[in-house]
Amino acid sequence: MSPGKPYPLGATWDGAGVNFALFSEHATAVELCLFDDAGNEERVPVKDRAEGVWRCYLPDARPGQLYGYRAHGPYEPEAGHRFNPTKLLLDPYAKAYSGELDWSADHFGYKFSSDEADLSMSEIDNAGGMPKCRVVDEAFTWGDDRRPETPLSEAVIYELHVKGFTQLHPDVPEELRGTYAGLASD
Repeated sequence: MSPGKPYPLGATWDGAGVNFALFSEHATAVELCLFDDAGNEERVPVKDRAEGVWRCYLPDARPGQLYGYRAHGPYEPEAGHRFNPTKLLLDPYAKAYSGELDWSADHFGYKFSSDEADLSMSEIDNAGGMPKCRVVDEAFTWGDDRRPETPLSEAVIYELHVKGFTQLHPDVPEELRGTYAGLASD
């Protein structure tokens, strides 16, 4: 593991490894939680932080890796801080998620039936019932396609309303009128 970059936020595959970056101004520690397909969790302490962005680079991580975070910090609901490392957090910048939420009281950061209500802190780990974030490869192989490289000064940009253009057009088959397929028809 190496320090990583603060931007872009989220998990970014660069072809050799994955950069993880998460913003939390008030966290005192952050753990990156890696999951295998069986749901086994490995916690990796994220040590590098600058300007509120916690980050690390994992050279062995690949697209498909399931992950989440655990944030440590003050549990002071009166001050607006509800850090609870027993709760797995989703990355708000994740590009994909995997799994379903198994809704239960385990996901509440406080003891659901406590007399102190949301001022109490739950110690139940919710990772088993949480969806996970998934690292994705955003590269797109264009094959033999190439950009036309037409200068903007020579380009013609035409906008039209698909339904309005095709709905009553006599050369468009009736079943395709008002659709993109109708626009593309002979």
